[in-house]
Amino acid sequence: MRLAPLLFALAASFVLATPAAAQQPTTISDAALATAAELRATALRDDTGWQVTESLTTEVGPRLAGSEADARAVEWAKAKFAELGFDKVWTEPVTFPKWERRGQSAEVLGRHAQPLVLSALGGSPGGTVEGVVVRFPDLASLEQARPGSLAGKIAFVDYRMERARDGHGYGPASRLRGAGPSAAIRAGASAFLMRSAGTGNQRFGHTGITRFAEGLEPIPSAALANPDADQLARLVALDPGTRVRVSLDCGWDGEYTSQNVIGEITGSSRPDEVVLIGGHLDSWDEGTGAIDDAAGIGITMAAARLIADLPERPARTIRVVAFANEEQGLHGGFAYAREHAGEIATHAIMAESDFGAGRIYGFDAGVADHAKDAIARIAEALAPLGVEWRPGEGGPESDIGPFARAGAAWAWLGHDGSDYFDLHHTPDDTLDKIDPATLRQNIAAYAVFTYLAAQAEGDFGSAPRE
Repeated sequence: MRLAPLLFALAASFVLATPAAAQQPTTISDAALATAAELRATALRDDTGWQVTESLTTEVGPRLAGSEADARAVEWAKAKFAELGFDKVWTEPVTFPKWERRGQSAEVLGRHAQPLVLSALGGSPGGTVEGVVVRFPDLASLEQARPGSLAGKIAFVDYRMERARDGHGYGPASRLRGAGPSAAIRAGASAFLMRSAGTGNQRFGHTGITRFAEGLEPIPSAALANPDADQLARLVALDPGTRVRVSLDCGWDGEYTSQNVIGEITGSSRPDEVVLIGGHLDSWDEGTGAIDDAAGIGITMAAARLIADLPERPARTIRVVAFANEEQGLHGGFAYAREHAGEIATHAIMAESDFGAGRIYGFDAGVADHAKDAIARIAEALAPLGVEWRPGEGGPESDIGPFARAGAAWAWLGHDGSDYFDLHHTPDDTLDKIDPATLRQNIAAYAVFTYLAAQAEGDFGSAPRE
């Protein structure tokens, strides 16, 4: 998934305030910067991250939360942490409703009969619906439709997502996916179709989770491939009576308990203090989840392994979390926040890689004022990788958001997502879309950040808050 664009608007609320009592500035030594430079050079030559990413996407493949592959992914992660030499590996349970996709199709009926390519939205019920299609340009126009005005009809929202390096166009498209079906139900529609929340023109749908407001009876809901959304828009303009049949075989099937899988590299002098990095282990079911988010797992596992191989380990413990079921509602992130609610102060700072494997271009952090000089030093060490310090631009990635809201300091290492939403939540999210050299740059950036944060003298301001 990719929730950071949604969180950017809230990023100001995650910036930690300096407590009333004056605190000593957090510092990073010249010796630590020298070690980080060596680590950076090593990471740019190392292929561990590629090997981890290749292993997950090849040996497990698609990892829909609650599926048989979910269980295999958990076992894979435990074995991979052990293989990479992590000192401690454990799991923590994450329970959630189980959604399944079994089949999906759609077709235009009548004199312009032809198939349409789509993808059922996660959380959609199954069913076969036929009806006249009513086109809306955006979510707001659908929300303004009179109750009952779409009785027996299919709502189609033809909103085109904006392409952007930081992914900010995903916010409105994601809101449509989440709120559109409920708006359609309120207007009386029997099914909901949307232009995919994606920026490419390949002929496949972009899936993703949707929700139905309490008290509403869910309806079949799906995302059309962008070329098919274009085609349907033309057909509706040609004939306002255009009819479509939507057939979805999917739905909820009880509960499932997966696991957050956690590996640690023990700190040398302050082992009870943690720098947390990670990604999410699950993926949607139609691709192999390479950019979303096997890459994040590979980046963070490799960064920690490289730090562990240094002649002297940093002071703090490095914790890597492979979060469960991010895609359907940050279930692993919320479970981690609940399980570790009493440990916010011992989590020095955290960062997550969940925006593919494009080149990291920006760095930001939500820390207390007394730690900002240390953040500037980390930015200095990231600069040779082409990473710019961009205060106020970033936000905490998906699964660490709940813990950041509870008071944990966070960092953002911003990937170039210009092409990310061409592939996001599609069958085309496969290993061949990742460039090994760019992946190494990602790992180098995470290794530098993680090492310096783990070696810093003083804290970053993590403290519980309401």
